[in-house]
Amino acid sequence: MKRSKFPDSLSRAKERAEDYGAMKEVKLVTASVHFSGFKKSTTKLVSDAKDIRITVNKTDGEEVMADSGAPVDRGAWDNKLEFLLSCLSFAVGLGNIWRFPYLCYRNGGGVFLIPYVAMLLTTGLPLFFFELCLGQFGQEGPLTIWKICPLFTGLGLSMVMVAFFIGLYYNVIIAWAFFYLFSSFTASLPWASCDHWWNTEACRRFDSKNCTLHDGLMAMNGSCYYRDEVTPEQWRHLNATFMQSKLPADEYFHNFMLDISEGFHEEDGHHLQWHLSLCLILAWVVVFLGLFRGVSGMGKAVYFTALFPYCVLLILFARAVTLDGYSNGIAFYLTPKWEKLLEVKVWADAAMQIFFSLGPCWGGLITLASYNKFNNNCLRDALTITVANCLTSFFAGFVIFGIVGFMAHEMGVPVEAVAAQGAGLAFIAYPEAVARLPISPLWAILFFVMLLTLGLGSQFTIVQTVITSVVDVFELREHYMKVCVGMCVVGCSLGLSMCTKHGMYILQLLDDYSGTYSALMIGAIELTVVCWVYGIDNFMEDIKKMLGDYPTLKYYWKATWCFLTPLSVVLILVFTFVDYSPSSYGHYAYPTWANVLGWSISFTCIAAIPIRAVILVSTKSGPVWARITALCRPTAGWGPPDGHKDGRELPPIDSRTPLALEDEEYEMEPESSSQRATRNWSAQADEDDEEEEEEEEDGLHMKLGSRK
Repeated sequence: MKRSKFPDSLSRAKERAEDYGAMKEVKLVTASVHFSGFKKSTTKLVSDAKDIRITVNKTDGEEVMADSGAPVDRGAWDNKLEFLLSCLSFAVGLGNIWRFPYLCYRNGGGVFLIPYVAMLLTTGLPLFFFELCLGQFGQEGPLTIWKICPLFTGLGLSMVMVAFFIGLYYNVIIAWAFFYLFSSFTASLPWASCDHWWNTEACRRFDSKNCTLHDGLMAMNGSCYYRDEVTPEQWRHLNATFMQSKLPADEYFHNFMLDISEGFHEEDGHHLQWHLSLCLILAWVVVFLGLFRGVSGMGKAVYFTALFPYCVLLILFARAVTLDGYSNGIAFYLTPKWEKLLEVKVWADAAMQIFFSLGPCWGGLITLASYNKFNNNCLRDALTITVANCLTSFFAGFVIFGIVGFMAHEMGVPVEAVAAQGAGLAFIAYPEAVARLPISPLWAILFFVMLLTLGLGSQFTIVQTVITSVVDVFELREHYMKVCVGMCVVGCSLGLSMCTKHGMYILQLLDDYSGTYSALMIGAIELTVVCWVYGIDNFMEDIKKMLGDYPTLKYYWKATWCFLTPLSVVLILVFTFVDYSPSSYGHYAYPTWANVLGWSISFTCIAAIPIRAVILVSTKSGPVWARITALCRPTAGWGPPDGHKDGRELPPIDSRTPLALEDEEYEMEPESSSQRATRNWSAQADEDDEEEEEEEEDGLHMKLGSRK
């Protein structure tokens, strides 16, 4: 029999255990289990005193025993403020700036706040608090948190897959912001005129003072022509090009930065745009620098990514209120249209906005909360962050529509003619408006730095979710840096596909399918699993252990988690399906194969749930229903860290009882006479090792226990 040792010495193991908050004495227990038909090797933390690590290895024909070191610290927030700012930075993202104001104006102005707040109370806040409780109590990432109900461990994989896909294209948008930021360091913004090589004959820089209010038509060179000044043929040509006119900022975005193709059918669409590729690499480098030190480093980065956007919003607001047309934009933003409350789509838009703004079901909230202290008041945190998120969205509307009102005034068109959402607002409408301001480069720099900080704040958590999940499930805490590097390299490599001429179409496809249907289904399933399988009363008891008492308005939380929130999520999902239309971008309709690919992405994210459940059930023995029932019970590993378990401690290790490996039980084969002799030899060898260690490590009292 061969014996293998982990590289850590006993003294180093004790030091690590003490750093982890260890007891006065650390025991290293070696155990061996024999399996038939397959190989199994795993490492599992078990609580006897504080930290006992068990390693079980098996190879064909021989027994391999390994003595492991003490566990590596998982990490934690340095202080409570870092957690709050991280959650705020995750929740307050680009959607607060470029989507909420548009939805507010489209759905009845100030009236939209009524369904928005209603959906916050029935969907957003309950889900947010629910995931904070889940992550904080379990102290693990989304992949390993489902020890609460092992049958649904596929939920964690689904969350991580959604986060991974979103992280791929989200960083491309951050790369766009980097490109615009660098382009703003000029005396004259490059999207301020139609004098560049990428501009077409359709480019127009509208100016109400000179032309559009007097029934004239503007030519590409900015000259204004009237009907009586040109020939009929010239007028028809001007009119034709005017009807297809585009703003300089539009052509800068599509023709220069994206260099967008006509569609997937173009053969040269796979060529990389090097300016975007370099910006994407820079974006991933920044993400790595924010995460390579774990949550400790991320906690420092969010002081900037969470707070700086508010500084810029205040500066832009102060500038916007001084502009002509500001009041028109604000009136357009807030004027109530009470009849809109009777439209189902208004309520659906409110529900979807609050759902995707707060970011539940991506695994991010579970990840952030898992680094909290066990008794942190996560209810107060949930209330603070959700309210701050909503107020930020509302305030951003005053800034956005103030500037848009100014732009409409300058162009001599109604506000609705220039109102936009999404990338169209951030990279076309707003840059066009900024280009018309005095000292325009300064305002452009401020705006795009704000976009960068908003995007990076969310991206940090999205990528941290994937990294934490990999580190937790494969116990790679000692190799966190390598995992972080690997994630950033893989993400950057795949993201380069969106830095081609086809890139915008790929990004739109991922945005349409990766995080919409999958996240909604995950939300409905996770609430059902915890509230109805694990039990809402059990979950309330868990929260009581954390907070010291049941959460305020206990029955409100029980009612929302068990009924209102799952129902709301299902209704959102149904409405999303009913309102479905194949992907398109501008006037380009995606081919069938592209939409099939999009649905495949959504299906893959969700398919992990039943596939993992089937695998778990099939590997168990006994009647099918008994297997399912057993897998619906929480494992011994579910719960808070040692010292807070309150009766949840694992049973003592005994060679005659099944040993839980990765929270699955396997029966041990009967011990043969040769194995018994080997065990006795191992016990004697362990005693000899103890004597040697005691002689070598003066003052170190650690005992290597063998199986009974």
